[in-house]
Amino acid sequence: MEASSWDALRKQARRLEAQLDDQMIAYRKLVSMKSDGSENDIESDIERSLKQLQQVNSQMQTWVSSGGSEVLSHTLTRHMEILQDLTQEFYRLRSSLRVKQQHASLLDLRDFDRAKFDVETGDSADQALLREQAAISRSSGQMDNVISHAQATLGTLMSQRSTFGGITTKISNVSSRLPTINHVLASIRRKKSMDTIILSLVASVCAFLILVYWLSK
Repeated sequence: MEASSWDALRKQARRLEAQLDDQMIAYRKLVSMKSDGSENDIESDIERSLKQLQQVNSQMQTWVSSGGSEVLSHTLTRHMEILQDLTQEFYRLRSSLRVKQQHASLLDLRDFDRAKFDVETGDSADQALLREQAAISRSSGQMDNVISHAQATLGTLMSQRSTFGGITTKISNVSSRLPTINHVLASIRRKKSMDTIILSLVASVCAFLILVYWLSK
C-alpha cells in the first residue's frame, strides 16, 4: 500500500471522530432534557458513525499489520482508544436516558391511576376489585421497570466487554513490535476482570429481585 492510502484513512478517521464529538454534544443535551422522541434519530446516527469508525480502524489495522512502522502503530492505538472512549460514553448516556424515560413513564401511570380513582365514588364490590387490580398493576409495573433497568445495564456491560475483547485481539497483533503495549494489555485484562465481577453482581441482583417479587405475590 502507498503512504497516501494511510493518510486517507487517517483523514477519514479524524473526520468521523469530529462528527461523533458533535453528535455526542447534541445527545448529551437531549439526555438532560425531557424526552420527546427525537433521541431515537440521533442514537441511530451515532451508532452508524461508530460502526464506520470501527471499519476505518480495521482498515488501518490491516495497513499496519502489512509492515507499518512503530510510529504508525502508536497512531493506530490512539485512534482505537478514541473509539473506545466514544463507545463507552454513548452506552453510558443511553443507559441514563432509558432510566429517565422509565421513571417518567412510571410517574405518568401513577398520575393516571390517582385521577381515575378521584372521580370514582362508593364502595361497591366492583370498585374495590378495580382498586385491587390497579395496585397489582402498579406493583408489577415497578418490578418490570427494575428488571428492564437491570437488563439495560447488563446489555451495556456485555457490549463494553465485547468492545474490550475486539480491541485486545487487534492490539496483540502489534505487541511483538511494540514492547510498551504489554502494559496496555495488562490494564485491559484487569478491566475485563472487573467487568466480569460487575456482570455477575448484576445478574445476582436481578435473580434476587425476581425471587422477592414472586415470593411477595
